[in-house]
Parts: sequence; C-alpha cells; structure tokens
Amino acid sequence: MNETVNVKINGENYEYFKGISLEEISKSFQSICKYPIILAKVNKSIKELSYQVTHDAKIEFIDLTSKDGNRVHISGLTFVAVYAVKSLYGRNADIIIQHSLDKGLYIETNFDLNEDKVNQIKREMIRIIASDLDITKLTIDRMEAIKYFKTINDLPKAGVMKYNTNTYVTLYRLGNLYNYFYSMMPTSTGKVKDFDLTYIKDNGFILRFPTTYINDHIKEYEHHPHMFEVFKEYRDWAQIMNIENSVDLNKVVSSGKINELIRIDETVQSNRLLNIATSINQNKNIKIVLMAGPSSSGKTTTSLKLSMYLRSCGLKIRTLSMDDYFKDRNEAPIGADGKPDFESLEAVDLNLFNEQIEKLLNYEEVILPTYNFILGVKEYKTKARLEKNEILVIEGIHGLDSNILTNIPRENKFKIYLSPLTEINIDNHNRVSTSDNRLLRRMIRDNRTRGYGVDKTLEAWKNVREGEEKYIFPYQDDADVTFNTALIYEIGVLKTYVEPLLYSVEPESDYYEDAKRLIDFLRLFLPIPSDAIPQDSIIREFIGGGCFNI
Repeated sequence: MNETVNVKINGENYEYFKGISLEEISKSFQSICKYPIILAKVNKSIKELSYQVTHDAKIEFIDLTSKDGNRVHISGLTFVAVYAVKSLYGRNADIIIQHSLDKGLYIETNFDLNEDKVNQIKREMIRIIASDLDITKLTIDRMEAIKYFKTINDLPKAGVMKYNTNTYVTLYRLGNLYNYFYSMMPTSTGKVKDFDLTYIKDNGFILRFPTTYINDHIKEYEHHPHMFEVFKEYRDWAQIMNIENSVDLNKVVSSGKINELIRIDETVQSNRLLNIATSINQNKNIKIVLMAGPSSSGKTTTSLKLSMYLRSCGLKIRTLSMDDYFKDRNEAPIGADGKPDFESLEAVDLNLFNEQIEKLLNYEEVILPTYNFILGVKEYKTKARLEKNEILVIEGIHGLDSNILTNIPRENKFKIYLSPLTEINIDNHNRVSTSDNRLLRRMIRDNRTRGYGVDKTLEAWKNVREGEEKYIFPYQDDADVTFNTALIYEIGVLKTYVEPLLYSVEPESDYYEDAKRLIDFLRLFLPIPSDAIPQDSIIREFIGGGCFNI
C-alpha cells in the first residue's frame, strides 16, 4: 500500500504523506509568492488550501496576484468585515456590498455610520487578521442552513438557500459566525492582511485592496461622482421595485410576473436615454456626440437608439464607428502576445479620423472607410457630406480619449460613458461583478455572430480587460453623462443562452475553472425567457432578434 504521494512544484519533485493538506505543503513555499498563499492549482484544478492531496500531482501555489487568488482575497476580506461589524455592534449589525467603485467595493451598513466608526471597523479587522483565525469549510443540511440564516435575520441568505435544490450546501465558519459565499475562501484570516477602508459620506465606505490591474498594490481612492450617482439612481429604483438581490428577482420569475418587470425596466432605461437626447437637442453648440464604454457595454445599440431619439427631436443625425478607422492589420501595433493589439489607441488611424471629422464639420465631402475584419483592411465605398445642423454620433472604445479630435472645441462635443453598472447582487455579501456581466454578454454575442466557443472568448478577455484599464476607464470622468446599460432582469436571460456554451468547455481546457465558476454563479438565478424583450433592447445586441440588425 502506497502511503506517500509524489508532487511536482516549480519543476522540482517532492514526496509527502498521502492526505497531507495543501496548507501544510504551502508553508515551505511561501517565499516564492509576494503575498500570502491563498489557493493552489492541482493538475489545472483550483483548490482551497484545506484540500488533501491523495494522488500524485503537479501543484502551483497562488496568491492575490492572480485573478483567482484576488477573487478569494476579496471574499475573505468581506467575511472579516462582516465578523468585525458584528463583533463591534452586535449580531444584527451587518454590511451590504453595493457595487465596485474605483478598484474597491462600496459598502453600506444597516446602522448609522461615521468616519470614527469606519476607523473602528478597520482596527477590528486588523486585529482579527493578526489573530489568524481559522475559516472552516463545512457541509450543512440545506434546511438547517435556512433555519440558521433566518435566526440571525439574514433573509437574503435564507432565500439563496431556498433556490438551491441540493440536499447539502457549503458554508464557512469564522468564530461562531457561519456564512455563505459562492466563491472559494481562504483557510484563515491571516491570509487577507492587505486592505484599507475609506469613509464615504452618507453611510458608506470603500473596501480597498490590491488588484491585478494596478501592479498588485492598493490604489489611493479617487471619487468618480458620475459613476457613484448612476449607481445610486439605479439602486434607488431597484428598491422601489423591491428587487435588490437574486432572491427578489427569482421571486418575480417564480410568481409569473417577469414580463411586466421587463417592460417596466426597458421603459425606464429608454426614458433615461430620451432625457439625454433632450439635453443634447437643447444645446445648440453640440456638433458631435462621442460615446465610449468597455467591451459589451452595448455601444452599438445605444448609439443607434440615441440617434433615433435625436431624430424624433427634429435633428439630423449621422452615425460613425471608430472601429472603421482601424489601421490595416499589417500596420497595427503588436501586443505582448505577438498579435495585433486592437485595444490600443495606436491601432486607430488617428490622422485619417481627425482629418475626416474636421472636414465633415466644415461641410466638405469625404469617402468614409468601412473596416473589413476578415481581410484586415479599410475599404472606401461611402461618400458623405454633412447637412447644416446635422450632428455626428460616434461610438468606439476610445471615444472619450482626450487625444482624439483635439482640434475641435470641447463645447462642440458631448461625451457619454456607457457601462452595464450591475446593482443587483446575490445577497448582502456576494456581489454580481460588472465585468462578469459583460463577459457573459460577450460570450453569447461571440458565439452567435462569429461562431466562437467560450474558450476563445475567455482567451481574449485578459487582453480586453487590460485594454479597458489603459484606454477607457481613465477617461470616464470626462464624460458629460454616464449611462447605465444594465438591466435588472438580464442575468436570468443571459443564463438561458450562455449556460449551454459554458458546459461545452472540457476539463482539460485552460479555461475550465473559469467556466465552472460562472456555471456555479448562474445556478443562483432562475432562467428568464426572452420573448417579452423588445426589439430595440440593448440585450438584443447580444442574444439577437433586435431591430437594428446587429
């Protein structure tokens, strides 16, 4: 009987007793990681450190500098924050994670908050982390879990358990507190020592932490007022509709009232866009509307829909896409992966773009390019000349970049930042990531319009996200208005389209863990049919069946 296992770590072979935990092995390898080891990859499969090694394996240790480790670091910090608040202010005190904000999480509390209390919470978190308390993974009978969460008045968690059909559920224990997280967790509080808190007026604070997009350090908080206000507006509306988390949405679906919610949500979003069109119409200085946002934010549909509303105001509109001004592929900048980098501003033929826009505004005729993505070249077929009082609506990821159209006065430009700023969360402590929402949208569209599998979308996603950090997010505050393209019901609709695609990812794939994580996330939402979604909805840009032929 073989009582040992052979493992390979960093190219070296080691022998351990069978059943040894990853936690125990990791102690000898902490020096190879910048931050505390928080997870491990065992033969390509992500495992918590409590996992026991019973077979020969290749092991790679992970800290918060990886996206998987970073995600677990945030979940661990969240649990510590919950524990700290309850330790300080009693078992009924709680935090409510609202949304991401400037590389951190904006959090509110169910009790009055001030700067002194935030500092007190921070000191208590530091104490808990220094104590290196165990975070223990437990398998609990689902009905017992529901009873427990009702007992501590965590009704959203009890609701999540209700829509989970498994006999048993996984909970995590910290001290005498049990909690549910749909992500993996660290094995102790000492693994999540890197954080900071910033007080925000009106009962909130920012939980800040290192991220993979800013060289793994904690960014100084920078307030983004447009973004903050749009999130607040969306949250206030969701509260009016009594839909603040996945449980509330699932109740609407299970009661057969989802079609009514879809109609209301679409009407509200359309009205907000109509208000933007009205503002543009009232400002006679505006000659160009520039629209930008990250991948899968619905730029194309929003630009076409806004143009339709502007026409209803009596304006003449011409729409352009900056994508048509890409340099020919043989002239495109090359990224670190050796492939053309279409996320960079250098990928745009900026001289041609600036020259043609200036000529159009001077009422001169130009021949507009159309980019052939198959051949990788611009093709010139369409002659264009603006009429008097005709407005240009231009969409593209670089639409807000201060380096474009520098020869046109700022008062002649109206800038719109687009993003699906998802406000609905799973429960008070598990949020729905805005980037995950966009990723699901992109997977569906890539498959529908290009025939791409999920693997291909995930392969490209890292470069897409890095491009957004460099070329889009830094310019969001220069927008005249921020428009939220998220819809409160959309996760349930996206589920029906993307879940089968995620199941196609094989266990041998480098992206299997990503697919599995998203499947686990989608299980928390009931499916929603798309029949009632109007043809001009932003969601139609991704699932198809829209009136804009995109």
